Amino acid sequence: MNTQRWMSRQFFSFFMTWGVFLPYWTGWMIHIKGMTVSQASLIMSLGLAIRGLATLVAFPYLSGKFSSRTLLNGMAIGTLIAILCYIPANSFTSLLVVTLLLHFFYPALMPALDSAAGILVQSKQLRDYGKSRSWGSIGFVVSGMVLTFFTGALGDEAILWALVLGMIVFLSLGFMGIPVVLSAKPKTGQTKGAIKKLFSIHHFGLVLIIVILLQAAHASYYNYGYIYLQEIQAPKYLIGVIINIAVIAEILFFFIADRTFRKFSIGSLLALAALGSTARWILVYAFPHVIVFAIVQTMHAFSFAMAHYAFMKYLIKHVPHEQVPITQGIYSALALSWSTAVFTIFGGYLYEMEPRYAFIGMVVCTIPAALLAFVYRRLEGKKKSTQTRQQVI
Repeated sequence: MNTQRWMSRQFFSFFMTWGVFLPYWTGWMIHIKGMTVSQASLIMSLGLAIRGLATLVAFPYLSGKFSSRTLLNGMAIGTLIAILCYIPANSFTSLLVVTLLLHFFYPALMPALDSAAGILVQSKQLRDYGKSRSWGSIGFVVSGMVLTFFTGALGDEAILWALVLGMIVFLSLGFMGIPVVLSAKPKTGQTKGAIKKLFSIHHFGLVLIIVILLQAAHASYYNYGYIYLQEIQAPKYLIGVIINIAVIAEILFFFIADRTFRKFSIGSLLALAALGSTARWILVYAFPHVIVFAIVQTMHAFSFAMAHYAFMKYLIKHVPHEQVPITQGIYSALALSWSTAVFTIFGGYLYEMEPRYAFIGMVVCTIPAALLAFVYRRLEGKKKSTQTRQQVI
């Protein structure tokens, strides 16, 4: 089996669905289900809270009981059932319940895929994580482009059916061949005390705080970018294209990352990500224009892709094989779920005051992240100097 191709295919098919859900789902609830901005924000924020619990507690626990193959297929089935439950849901309460169910299964597929990739890299079966991950970004772009055509022709009702179809495809591929190492059941007791062990790893806590802040800074963009583009009168047929500029930048970054940034320290990558993210949200606030927003989308390569790549580089370098799932669970729960949930509510409050405030408000995350990244970069330099001296002695 060509493991590189398999991993690329899995990333591609999953992010085909994520390209529908992430930028469009809040808008779908507002336009199709009749929710207000504040109601949709609350629903998505509570969903993110459940997502955090699922990825921090349920995913690592299940990773210690079942193989990666079983987990991926099981969570995909649960996701498809939850999506179908949206069809009869029309009230705030029913939409909230279904969203909580969806967030238990669906987002956990992301750390499951990254865990699989990390294990394959450590076992020397996957050469380039970045190249495979770039296919995930390509899937995100493809789905957005296709969805733009269908929403333009059929309206926002197409969003739900696109997500259903995408998940059926992902689930179908999941029952095909898989690398043998991912079919193996984990050893009993390998996750016992794993969280405590993680925080004893070299500066794990500091790196985790930095990536939490960097990923939380995307809360307003993920949840309000779609409706903000409508606010600044972007042509509807171009909204999907504009959103996907960010993902194209992400694709290009991941495609060249392993080759171009191999010699960059983790601290340097995190610092660059934080500076790029800060500049991104300042520009969106300062220049509320469709063209500027489109240009600034290229900075997603820094604000998201570089931050994610830096954390994966840290994980591969410092985290033992058996602790990869729990690490991904913590990262997904704290950086991609709970912190985003908190700042989604914060961003929603600012958005209702003035849409641009939702974006400039995100610098409360990025500026501290930049300062901490420079601290970590300095600590890395000291450690490297110490190791060099010891080798000379």
